[in-house]
Amino acid sequence: MSDLNKLGLAEARDALRAGDVTSVELTESCLKAIDEADALNAFVHKTPEIALDRAKAADERIKAGDAPSMCGLPIGIKDLFCTKGVPSQAASKILEGFKPEYESTVSQQLADAGAVMLGKLNMDEFAMGSSNETSTYGNAVSPWRRGNDGAQLTPGGSSGGSASAVAADLCLAATGTDTGGSIRQPAAFVGITGIKPTYGRCSRWGIVAFASSLDQAGPMTKNVRDAAIMLETMCGHDPKDSTSAELAVPNFEAMLTGDIKGKKIGIPKEYRMDGMPAEIEKLWADGAEMLKDAGAEMVDISLPHTKYALPAYYVIAPAEASSNLARYDGVRYGRRAQLSQGDGITEMYEKTRAEGFGHEVQRRVMIGTYVLSAGFYDAYYNRARRVRTLIKKDFEDVFAEGIDAILTPATPSASFGLGEMTEADPVQMYLNDVFTVTVNLAGLPGISVPAGLDQQGLPLGLQLIGRPWDEGDLLNTAYALESAAGFVAKPGKWW
Repeated sequence: MSDLNKLGLAEARDALRAGDVTSVELTESCLKAIDEADALNAFVHKTPEIALDRAKAADERIKAGDAPSMCGLPIGIKDLFCTKGVPSQAASKILEGFKPEYESTVSQQLADAGAVMLGKLNMDEFAMGSSNETSTYGNAVSPWRRGNDGAQLTPGGSSGGSASAVAADLCLAATGTDTGGSIRQPAAFVGITGIKPTYGRCSRWGIVAFASSLDQAGPMTKNVRDAAIMLETMCGHDPKDSTSAELAVPNFEAMLTGDIKGKKIGIPKEYRMDGMPAEIEKLWADGAEMLKDAGAEMVDISLPHTKYALPAYYVIAPAEASSNLARYDGVRYGRRAQLSQGDGITEMYEKTRAEGFGHEVQRRVMIGTYVLSAGFYDAYYNRARRVRTLIKKDFEDVFAEGIDAILTPATPSASFGLGEMTEADPVQMYLNDVFTVTVNLAGLPGISVPAGLDQQGLPLGLQLIGRPWDEGDLLNTAYALESAAGFVAKPGKWW
């Protein structure tokens, strides 16, 4: 078999079990693809020795007949996950040289299941960004191009390296994290599947924190079945994370029947934004028609507090970030600035943070510190928390009326060119999260499924939002949508 790196998780798993291929062969195919794809800047710390060691161990395990689904499958790990002895920088200069002495729970669970880590993936610094342009490693680049235009496009953010690597077949799947859309938006931009599970479904221990009440890890894969396989391994209760839910993890793959007859799918009127491109509007209508043809019932619903979601998110997330990022001070680990004679502890903090944090991180830390300050705590932070409660209640009310899932666009546009949304107006960049942040504020599961191409040949995704803890049902609805949409487009290789 050639082009083994182009396989999905399910196909590769079945080939491994049948003895048609070994994990070492799969891994070598991916390592070769990675070495040929430096132009994408997706992998920022390559770990070929670790990969081959794990692949050999996985082959032994498969031979012995004691292998879970993920055993022997080569994947990429977002740089936000701490990996023992391997640089884990969260794409920030301030964590330069940091090699943790421990492994994040999610990456440990994947390793325990026999998954093969190929390396660490590019991302926006501290997961703050929607285009992977805030990374200390430089921009990650999408494998997609607009028609014959040679302009480099964003793979989305913050999990841009993960999205680019999966879409370009550098790995079979990758981990991502989602605080306001950072799995679903890049997945939609590059034509892959990305699921953010219910808050508390995956442990956050060992994942560098951005906004602790919003962050959640999830898989980024080539299709829905692969998402179900990888998610099951990533989930589970972790006593080291107080927000981790003590719930049994179902066999998500076994729930993929594709039968959604009688399911009620909500179409929220508030997601019809002014100035929404006609292509996105049509994709959404087509998606609703596909689910209807599969036997689901479409129901118009209202989520009245949606319009307050972005402002509430951009108060709560920076507030939590300013608290979480206070630990990076040049004292305990990571980078420390060169000091002049006579500099004291205050100057060391100031210089270290000024040169260690990029502009976007500095901007969000300042916003967060401002909204938490004595005079503004009630006016901004407490008010945003109250709005968040109302947004959560909107969803609860809709689900209480028997809605099984909600269908929305995943992004307000297709991928855009790197540098096209420059720092001149950060709010324009923040609007990329308009369809995704509500899901994080309410702690719900959400999945992005590729559903079509725009006029320039770029992927567009649809988002499904599910009931809390009901990822199995959500994945099954996504499976039905994926089958109906029949999206098979791949980027032409230019790198």
